[in-house]
Amino acid sequence: MSALIRRCPPLDTNSLYCNLLQCRDFSETSILAEGPDGQAVGFISGYIPPARPDTLFIWQVALDSNWRGQGIARTMLSELFQRVEQAKYLETTISPSNAASRKLFTGFFSEHFMEYETSLLFERGDHLDADHEDEVLYRAGPAISFKPMMAS
Repeated sequence: MSALIRRCPPLDTNSLYCNLLQCRDFSETSILAEGPDGQAVGFISGYIPPARPDTLFIWQVALDSNWRGQGIARTMLSELFQRVEQAKYLETTISPSNAASRKLFTGFFSEHFMEYETSLLFERGDHLDADHEDEVLYRAGPAISFKPMMAS
């Protein structure tokens, strides 16, 4: 997982220890995609903020460049959100220049009929180093669940 994240610039690389804790303590709110050889090709890490138990916060989405453009990240995000049953809202932060993440999440929100709002969460030079872009919070929900109609 750490090697995958390093292959996905401009993602922030966390320590190996942090990634191991993510796998151990946040396994229910994270998802991994493996290639045919068993190598990690996609990883989404998330958690439930203690003050917002109805919210899944997506911390990071990593997808190997060889696997992009196939809908894998969207499928992973959908499966993860569906798996976290108590989640009615989804939050993430996206830097202004990250068009791929913006497309992934706004497409997910549209597909799941979720309205969203944005606000500046962490500002360059204030919360973050001067060379790090702002982090804009995207908050979407509540999710509308649809059950398949039963044939009569």
